Amino acid sequence: MPAANFLREFWQKKPLLIRNAFPAFVTPIEPEDLAGLACEELALSRIIEHDRANDRWTLRTGPFAEDAFPGMPDHDWTLLVQDVDKWDADVAALLPHFDFLPRWRIDDVMISFAAPGGSVGAHVDQYDVFLLQGKGHRRWQIDASANPPLAFRDDAEIRLLREFSATHDWLLGPGDMLYLPPGVPHHGVAEDACLTFSIGMRAPSAAELLGDFVDTLAADADDATRYRDPDLAPPPDVNEIDTQAMARVAAALEALRTDDPERLGDWFGRFITTYRSAGLVAPAPDAPDAAAVENTLATGAMLHRNPFSRMAWRRSPDGAQLFVAGQAFVLPVDDARLIAAATALDQGMYRRLGRAGRDCVADLAAGGHYQSVAEDDG
Repeated sequence: MPAANFLREFWQKKPLLIRNAFPAFVTPIEPEDLAGLACEELALSRIIEHDRANDRWTLRTGPFAEDAFPGMPDHDWTLLVQDVDKWDADVAALLPHFDFLPRWRIDDVMISFAAPGGSVGAHVDQYDVFLLQGKGHRRWQIDASANPPLAFRDDAEIRLLREFSATHDWLLGPGDMLYLPPGVPHHGVAEDACLTFSIGMRAPSAAELLGDFVDTLAADADDATRYRDPDLAPPPDVNEIDTQAMARVAAALEALRTDDPERLGDWFGRFITTYRSAGLVAPAPDAPDAAAVENTLATGAMLHRNPFSRMAWRRSPDGAQLFVAGQAFVLPVDDARLIAAATALDQGMYRRLGRAGRDCVADLAAGGHYQSVAEDDG
């Protein structure tokens, strides 16, 4: 199906099952690798177990000890690890298949391993998700009715639906993929030991957008800009907040220029490249300058982007703004586009950059957003 057709007919509108979306798919990661990653201190992992006899759900969060997995039962549990694309380059290689979407909209690739019968229960997500079956088989049930019940149970540590009635029931095997728009109740159960890849989108709530934007406006506001009433007249009632007072409040808020598209764009670029970021990028211990970067690339080495460094760019009156993990750099459009698109830079790509772009790369390398990898190690 052409991407334009999918976006027009299904994106944020209705679910779509895509059989053999990834023909002859071979998982780039095995369950043992996922369990090992769940033992890492900085990895976001959890185990969900279901006691069917008592319908009791248990949640445990990582990191887990290496000896935790051999003693796990042979059924009814699931291990989930988020941001696996940041830890494993082969998993990250799946993301270009989703380039029909803005890259800044993609949050992460979460991978779950489930023993037979394993599940996270009937639930609903408030973001788009592509559920790619990587290994084994999982049965997915969804409720695509117009007004499904969305009340949650109050007896579980995880957000489970109190009621769930399936309108569709599918068994997915390796390479099959299910797309779900936000708000569609779904329930997946492992038929056998299986791996499922969840490519989830970033979808900040209106409250999150408003809260961060207001914080930014408040931080940047001139303290001298205040409520003023030089046209004040004796009020008929000293306790009333009259319409003239509210007009002055509106004028004071208007002074913050909340409708300035450039200010809004600058804020959003910084916000979306830090939203839900699970990893911190540490500055390089020996911060390289532009000359050091050029010398490194001249040896045949490449600069590999830190996988936790999110980038995006937008056009602006001065050319473009490149956003990197909450920072903004003013660059020519071609430089911003090249840096944002490249997960690794070699000497040839670097030479295509102008002076501003090269200085930006040096600043980013000093900030830990790039790591040099020798040609023999690449």
